[in-house]
Amino acid sequence: MNRRKFLKGAAATAAASTVFSPHSFAQSGNVRWRCASSFPKSLDTIFGGASTVAERVAAMTDGKFQIRAYEAGELVPGLQVLDAVQQGTVECGHTCGYYFVGKDPTLGFATSVPFGLSVTEQNAWMYHGGGMALLREVYGQFGVINFPAGNTGAQMGGWWKQEVKTAAQLRGKKVRIPGLGGQVMAKLGANVQVIPGGEIYLALDRGAIDAAEWVGPYDDEKLGLQKAAKFYYYPGWWEPGPNVDFIVNQKQYNALPKAYREILATACAEANVTMMAEYDAKNQAALVRLQRGGTQLRRFSNDILTAANKATQELHAENSAKNAGYKKVYTQWNGFRNNVRNWHQVNEKAMMDFKS
Repeated sequence: MNRRKFLKGAAATAAASTVFSPHSFAQSGNVRWRCASSFPKSLDTIFGGASTVAERVAAMTDGKFQIRAYEAGELVPGLQVLDAVQQGTVECGHTCGYYFVGKDPTLGFATSVPFGLSVTEQNAWMYHGGGMALLREVYGQFGVINFPAGNTGAQMGGWWKQEVKTAAQLRGKKVRIPGLGGQVMAKLGANVQVIPGGEIYLALDRGAIDAAEWVGPYDDEKLGLQKAAKFYYYPGWWEPGPNVDFIVNQKQYNALPKAYREILATACAEANVTMMAEYDAKNQAALVRLQRGGTQLRRFSNDILTAANKATQELHAENSAKNAGYKKVYTQWNGFRNNVRNWHQVNEKAMMDFKS
């Protein structure tokens, strides 16, 4: 063996381990993370939440803390982001908690639950109503810490190939819908499918599903869903204010200097505000384009809304009976929901109801 080559190789290996060790990153101040997103890059607003976090973190650390966002499927499938972060395959992810209700239904509250909180109410609960602490207990079971890092606002009720006027007509329909909303739809007799955003169009267009919900006009237009179905329903009763989470492997987070942790939290809060503002700015123009192209708006009937609300209450009761953690979060969440709704009934609803 050539001793000089061996020593040179050993030195290179040691240097590489120093460069890529999370512990050495924290000591030197140079951090390089990979972020797995559940969303395709083509959906620039929702994928943009991860980009905003990355850009702001880099700017606030003079480039010493770098996060690179990868779209769904680039590192791991979009619905396996929590697994990847938990296992340390990647340091962080940008995803929705309700994609993982199969692991723990309580994760639905991290995103949105049927007939739940609006975006302002969700933020109030998360930041000042105890929601963050409760959900960190839930995510903590998976070795992960979460930060709100986006919200789409109230979503649409999705694209349907045929009109549905009664709850009875939902039976047997193959519908793409995740989270607790999907469980409610299943209680109403629908055949629920969970399909990543990038695969929805083909499934709907080819008739593998009868209906699909995604976000709202801006994103749905980008996915081309209006080409696969013409009836566009509202409101998306299952997602009145869905939060998008930035999740971090707890060990990786603990290895960060305190200043970097604060910077990360600040960047996520900015992404949370920015995403909602961008959707509000873009959705109306997209809706106008869709309607001009032949999209037909339909409101879910009171029969469907009433049946869905009843099924939602049944689901909360069932989950609470089986899962102590779910009961704990639901009880606190429901009390907060009632209080904030009483306040909004006094002032905000009065303003929204008045047509100037």
